[in-house]
Amino acid sequence: MPDSPNPTARLFEADGARNPLDVLKRVYGYSAFRGQQQAVIEHVVEGGDAVVLFPTGAGKSLCFQIPALCRRGVGIVVSPLIALMRDQVEALKQLGIRAAALNSSLTREEAIAVRRALASAALDLLYVTPERAVTDGFAEMIGDIDVALFAIDEAHCVSQWGHDFRPEYRGLDCLASRFPGVPRIALTATADPHTRDDIVERLALTRARVFTSSFDRPNIAYEIVERDQPRQQLLRFLRRFKDASGIVYCLSRAKVEDTAEWLNAQGIRALPYHAGMERAVRDAHQDAFLKEEKLCLVATVAFGMGIDKPDVRYVAHLDLPGSVEAYYQETGRAGRDGLPSEVWMAYGMADVIQRRRMIDDGGAPEEIKRIERSKLNALLAICETAGCRRQAILAHFGEAHPGGCGHCDTCLKPVDTWDGTEAAIKALAAVYRTGERFGTGHVIDVLMGTVNEKTERFGHVDMPVFGAGKDLPARTWQSVFRQLLAAGLITVDHTAFGALKLEPEARSVFRRERQVLFRKDRAASGRAARGQKSVAARERSDLAGSDLELFELLRAERLSIAREMDVPPYVVFPDTTLIALAKRRPRDFVDLIDIPGIGESKRERYGEAFLAVIEEFEDGR
Repeated sequence: MPDSPNPTARLFEADGARNPLDVLKRVYGYSAFRGQQQAVIEHVVEGGDAVVLFPTGAGKSLCFQIPALCRRGVGIVVSPLIALMRDQVEALKQLGIRAAALNSSLTREEAIAVRRALASAALDLLYVTPERAVTDGFAEMIGDIDVALFAIDEAHCVSQWGHDFRPEYRGLDCLASRFPGVPRIALTATADPHTRDDIVERLALTRARVFTSSFDRPNIAYEIVERDQPRQQLLRFLRRFKDASGIVYCLSRAKVEDTAEWLNAQGIRALPYHAGMERAVRDAHQDAFLKEEKLCLVATVAFGMGIDKPDVRYVAHLDLPGSVEAYYQETGRAGRDGLPSEVWMAYGMADVIQRRRMIDDGGAPEEIKRIERSKLNALLAICETAGCRRQAILAHFGEAHPGGCGHCDTCLKPVDTWDGTEAAIKALAAVYRTGERFGTGHVIDVLMGTVNEKTERFGHVDMPVFGAGKDLPARTWQSVFRQLLAAGLITVDHTAFGALKLEPEARSVFRRERQVLFRKDRAASGRAARGQKSVAARERSDLAGSDLELFELLRAERLSIAREMDVPPYVVFPDTTLIALAKRRPRDFVDLIDIPGIGESKRERYGEAFLAVIEEFEDGR
């Protein structure tokens, strides 16, 4: 394999303006931009500020990387997580881009080397944390050099409405006053209308051009199931991905540890990841996930922001996230390469109660709590919808979708509905007659006519509502109360030990002025998925037999190179490039020019090795 080029070597020999399309082809190996990428890039190259709201996998990084290469000076990238900068910088170096990170993980000697490279104009891109970017010392350090642009990644962190708040981001508006002539670009994959407005205001980007593309991720298949033996449900889902990597999210650290241990006992290689682990162990597990191809990472939401691994084929949630934004952000870590991927979630009433308790017990101001409750209700409504999940998710982000996507569980197997007006009246009456003092379990006992110590002690056995719900099973009543909660007809009072309370809107149901439709719960255990092949597996099966065989050989070569270089395999080539190689079977370096994802630097680095695999395969046929 050829030696790696000098990281400080000039990517372009001549100074001056560079054509973005030429950079795209020569450096990244792609012949055309996607969506609005070109419009964003040309706007920033010309010196304009921009706010970029693109979904994960839409190529946001190119929107600041290419302008940094086209403009004079170094591009400063504000990124939230130190642990991820190393891989991002390494991936850029593989492309022949002079990149570095300046953060607290560097040794003194390493930090001095980065500063020298910066001072001598030997860098194209420099990654820093928001904590460093807002300091006077950093402003002084870059004050005498040419700065091509400032890119603020994960910009939703600046917002009080955002789900992953980082206080230091809010100080980044200082860049506007300190460097008034330098274009700034803020990027995020997660932003509802409130958050978008917050980004513009708090980063002083009122004159910026806002670029918004569809938030639809058509390559992702959505499935949400009612919780019933969740471990077995999860196991059935994961067994569809024997040759793939993915993430399983849990709410608590203890559940992360227990789930990872249980999955290993079931023959699925899994590692835990949460903030309570020793730093060295946590970093090692993240490193393994990035570099291995068949690993399940079981994690809390402490994992994932900015993860560049493109070949995550699945994301599963064993617990309900706190908002649609959180769900979209976490599920968006699947299928960044555009290949088919699947996301799955199991949820139940206990999730809702726990999430609302976390909101109510938190230290946020009441206004923020109100917003968080609203966001949780919006997610619950998506869980309980009988319509297209994709349509419901996109509607939350202000985007219209006709529905019938054919790529979510409710479209693939439509959910039946039933007129639940009478059941709703019974349920609401039971909450009211018992004094709005009890939780779901006890109210269901009253409806089912269950005689026990509690129903007798409070005299509920003598009430007219006692046994009024015997016509429906307890499982259905659990679904009724979830859907009443999602519809805003009841709420949970955590200050009263989870007691159900009636909302004002319940009056219209009591008066029969409002019809209530409920979705029918499917048969337990997710049987619809049994025997299915994952969409990722179906994508690879679309390759002809010999093409698939060659793809696996190319994948083995990629893994060997990656291990030798100690980098994640996708840093060498993404799966999409290997698929193109397997289908087109180039014979020489000239043929490699037309393979997507192979720019000049990677063609020099890896072309010979992969051409040799193809030649040997062809000769052996």
